Amino acid sequence: MTLGLAARKRHPQVPRRHGEGGKSHLTVFEGLAALSLDALSSVAYGPESIVVVLVAAGTGAVTAMLPITLVIAGLLAVLVVSYRQVIAVHPDGGGAYAVAKKDLGRPVSLLAAASLIVDYVLTVAVSLAAGAASLASAFPALSGHLLAVCLIALALITAVNLRGIADSARVLMLPMALFILSVIGVIVVGLFRSHPAATVGTHQSFPAVEALGLLLVFRAFAAGCSALTGVEAIANAVPTFRRPRVKRAQHTELLLGFLLGALLIGLALTTHRHHVVPRGGVTLLAQLTAGAFGTGWLYYAISLIVTIVLGIAANTSFGGLPVLMSLLAKDDRLPHLFALRSERPVHRWGVAALAVLAAALLIVVGAETQRLIPLYAIGVFVGFTISQIGLVRHWIAQRPDGWVSRVLVNGVGGVLTAVAGVVLLATKFLAGAWIVVLIVPLLMLLFSRIERYYTLIGDKLALAEAPPRPTPSPSLVIVPLGRVDAVAVSAVAAARSMGDEVVVVAVFDDPAKADTLRAEWRRWDPGARLDIIDSPEHSVVHPVVHYVERISRDGRQIAVLIPQVEPLRDRYRLLQSQRGILMAGLLSAHTDVVVCLHTIRLKV
Repeated sequence: MTLGLAARKRHPQVPRRHGEGGKSHLTVFEGLAALSLDALSSVAYGPESIVVVLVAAGTGAVTAMLPITLVIAGLLAVLVVSYRQVIAVHPDGGGAYAVAKKDLGRPVSLLAAASLIVDYVLTVAVSLAAGAASLASAFPALSGHLLAVCLIALALITAVNLRGIADSARVLMLPMALFILSVIGVIVVGLFRSHPAATVGTHQSFPAVEALGLLLVFRAFAAGCSALTGVEAIANAVPTFRRPRVKRAQHTELLLGFLLGALLIGLALTTHRHHVVPRGGVTLLAQLTAGAFGTGWLYYAISLIVTIVLGIAANTSFGGLPVLMSLLAKDDRLPHLFALRSERPVHRWGVAALAVLAAALLIVVGAETQRLIPLYAIGVFVGFTISQIGLVRHWIAQRPDGWVSRVLVNGVGGVLTAVAGVVLLATKFLAGAWIVVLIVPLLMLLFSRIERYYTLIGDKLALAEAPPRPTPSPSLVIVPLGRVDAVAVSAVAAARSMGDEVVVVAVFDDPAKADTLRAEWRRWDPGARLDIIDSPEHSVVHPVVHYVERISRDGRQIAVLIPQVEPLRDRYRLLQSQRGILMAGLLSAHTDVVVCLHTIRLKV
């Protein structure tokens, strides 16, 4: 790759490979759509979470929502500043994991990685379940099919992300823009309309069951902090941006912070102005929408937009988790296949793993949002706290200009996120958060075991001194074939260029067909020996494997060249026999021979 880039600098006319150009990476607005919908869509439930906690002290306690939201907005500002710093210090992505690995040591980095993986999987499940529930409230006929709706939506999002994150961003830009404009419209119109906003849903009474004390305020603050989930995703996925990646990612983080803060404060002001409290059958945002625009077509249009964005907010995880998994794979803490990228570029194994884990979680909980909520946001606050503490250590160690103020900002942010995380864990532990407390250490143990395996493999492959020069040995190339055709001509020619001796192996259950091949072979005479194996069991693969096992005992260097026909059009590939791939797998599992797939591509 280095040579390719150097060649392009010297010769600008050299074409780029697919995936190296800007179109496969994100601009600022594409990054906002691909990586920030989780955070932006949280305004649909974050403010309501505060109100739901506060009404335990009576409806009068709802007035505390505004100052609590202002504190959350202040924490958001600290997080945005911090993650802009994380982006600059760790341009390869990884967020809290990268910070912890550099500044806090191995155990904390494993904790950060495990917490982020749990949070990303939960983000997908919660987003899809919330979107399906919102859709079912508008179309009651779907209420019995929430799991099916979630799995279909998950399949669509996965398919789009397998093509590339830039493609998914372009798909999501329009829904994101409509959502932001809708919420801004609700805020602006709602602030200037004088009638109460609560014109939909059923009335509920809220008798005071506890005082508006410090503990209740802390619980409301922690609940409202769920609106901050997703702020870290941009820092985790810096490599997905166009160059200059650091500046684009930082601009995207700043734009996210401005929009999210403005929407949170605006909704809090509107709620405070009209003293909105929860009502049965509708969300707080739906009440504010009805108060601003009435219950006509615009109300239903905005409700549908909110539903769609809640569902596709799952895309944030598809932008962040595959990059994080690739970094873990490069650090030998996940299987190395997670570090592989396709040409687009896409970490497809990471995308597929996220989809499978999210689908399994949705199936286990039956796509019920309330069973997922207690697990949500705890992991991300662990990541927030680790990032802040890691940056404090970084600034103290490096001492750049202005390091004292940076330490102060990150220190305050670390304390606030730690408090929010502890309160979230304490209040939701018995409701299901204990599962997160169990899963995170298990993931850390998994990372450690994988890392130990790669260390052992490395030790066994290491050489204490320079090895002797390899000595050539007689080589044999075995080619499994069934007839004389263009495939045979190509395969035998390739085999003769690879080894000293070539043997073609054919398996038949019909003596007449075997005699026909012998006659054709004598007429062709390609300079390779033909061995025919009789197989009364009508099996082809296993007789060849047993033949190779027997021949390989004489100590020669043996390669097996397996010809495979591959049509250029994808839709025809499933029609081709997969026998060659099966044979290659069995040979690799049962022998030490070199296995080669010789692909003949046909235009059909």
